[in-house]
Amino acid sequence: MSERTLFLAWQDKRSRQWFPVGRLDADVAKSAYRFRYTGGAKRAQRQSGFPLLLEFSDLRKDYRSKKLFPIFQNRVMNRKRPDFADYVRGLDLPDDADSIAILSANGGRRQTDSYEVFPKTEMDADGCFQWRFFLHGSRHVDVEDRQRIERLRPRESLLVTLDRNNPATDLAVEIRTKDNGMVGWAPDYLARDLAAAETADCQAEVVRVNPRSTPWNHRVLIEVRGRLPDHEPMSGDDFEPLAP
Repeated sequence: MSERTLFLAWQDKRSRQWFPVGRLDADVAKSAYRFRYTGGAKRAQRQSGFPLLLEFSDLRKDYRSKKLFPIFQNRVMNRKRPDFADYVRGLDLPDDADSIAILSANGGRRQTDSYEVFPKTEMDADGCFQWRFFLHGSRHVDVEDRQRIERLRPRESLLVTLDRNNPATDLAVEIRTKDNGMVGWAPDYLARDLAAAETADCQAEVVRVNPRSTPWNHRVLIEVRGRLPDHEPMSGDDFEPLAP
């Protein structure tokens, strides 16, 4: 199948809580793109006053296009820029990566809004998953741990631990080094699925550490592998499209 699925997440700046609010189904080869709000948008409206996007003003409409919708396209660097090749290498992607692959890797994060993009989890027949993401919150760790981040190296093993009493989000997934350096967090929208996995069996490692000149949200790319034998990831009302 050439179709790939991404979810759009929105963060309430007051509570710091993330909500999955939309689903993008994309077939680049066929120039077919489809966007629908998900149940998470309704919950975000109810709890945090989530404002609908201007280009998607109807909560229950099925939006279709032959081009990638602007809210997603604007999160992909223009290929004509002279630094494009360096940019995709910073995402650990080849130079010919398409827009959906880039969004899956870069998270679509911008300084000017509160949205993020992440790919739908795919599992193999044994229930094994593999996630890649840039560490969240690294700029908020203490000075000693920031210095530890600077010493991270590709293929270095990391620990995945659950914090079930996080004051901001209740449930959080911490990423630590083997010598207990606190280097960041997994995205909040992965926390529920990681809690369903046996974190002791999760394997995590550094994929890439980008230069100091790189913004913190693209500094450290990691990969987490594990199993979810009795759990369907990214399921439930928050992820279900509101339009059939």
